[in-house]
Amino acid sequence: MSNEISIALDAMGGDSGLDVVVPAAIKALSQHSDVRIILVGDETRLRAAVAAAGESENPRLSIRHASQQVEMDEMASAAMRNKKDSSMRVALDLVKEGVADACVSAGNTGALMATSRFVLKMLPGIERPAICTSLPSMTGHTWMLDLGANVDCNAEHLFQFSLMGSVLAGAVDGNEQPRVGLLNIGEEDIKGNEQVKKAAQLLQSGMSNYAGYAEGDDIYKGNFDVIVCDGFVGNVSLKTSEGVARMIAEFIKQEFRRNLLTRLAALIAMPVLRAFRKRIDPRAYNGASLLGLRGIVIKSHGGADAFAFANAIKVAILEVRENVPERISARLRSYEENRQAL
Repeated sequence: MSNEISIALDAMGGDSGLDVVVPAAIKALSQHSDVRIILVGDETRLRAAVAAAGESENPRLSIRHASQQVEMDEMASAAMRNKKDSSMRVALDLVKEGVADACVSAGNTGALMATSRFVLKMLPGIERPAICTSLPSMTGHTWMLDLGANVDCNAEHLFQFSLMGSVLAGAVDGNEQPRVGLLNIGEEDIKGNEQVKKAAQLLQSGMSNYAGYAEGDDIYKGNFDVIVCDGFVGNVSLKTSEGVARMIAEFIKQEFRRNLLTRLAALIAMPVLRAFRKRIDPRAYNGASLLGLRGIVIKSHGGADAFAFANAIKVAILEVRENVPERISARLRSYEENRQAL
């Protein structure tokens, strides 16, 4: 049996489509000798782009034609109903058929989530998928979910998200006991709404690595390895963080450009500034996992460049190597067996 990994890429999705996906695919192939990539989209345009990059004869790069494309502002229901031959749908079908081990798309998030759930189905015992990614922290990075797939969640959903996030952190980071925190408005037991309190009770009794409530600043302090919340809170937290980061970057630029002396200081500080920018570069964290599906699907930011999209491909490769869906299923089975034994 071949140990090669096959990744299907939605080459038409995102703000830039194949102009980003093709260079990213080539970069990923140069970094991973055991990986094959299937570019899914308009065959004529893809062959031209691959030829222009000098990769037409690459045996690890193939093309699968798809006649349609899901637009970034298209309704998920319309995309599922009317675009069964879209690059997104065909890429997911390849995963379902076992032709590809994972799918990566920078396309419409709602359409990707709905189509993934329809095509691949949910893992047994998991009611809803969750979007999970890693964010930079003072001690390395923190995994956070859900980041927008589920606006309303009950306690059982939050427990399932905790389990899935814990498995992902363990698989990718090699940490079998990641510290899991439940995002709340305070550390005290009396804080939070009823769903959060009920979820905390489930976690205390069913997850040995549950470490208690996390507050918003814990996301970046590194006090927890995994932080769990509903999709509404998670998405607002993520977008707020992105806004604060842009504001700080703009303030730094303004201050260094203030006069000749500050411009000179900027030149002296340039090595430090470059190291700082590299450390918090959001492109290095691109690639959010759609957890809970019977297959691996990675969502890239719609505005990702080739460097960022290549990182999303890297995330997919890691999850395939660690067989994350099966790990989640095994962990859930173990939990259910222990709960029934009580």
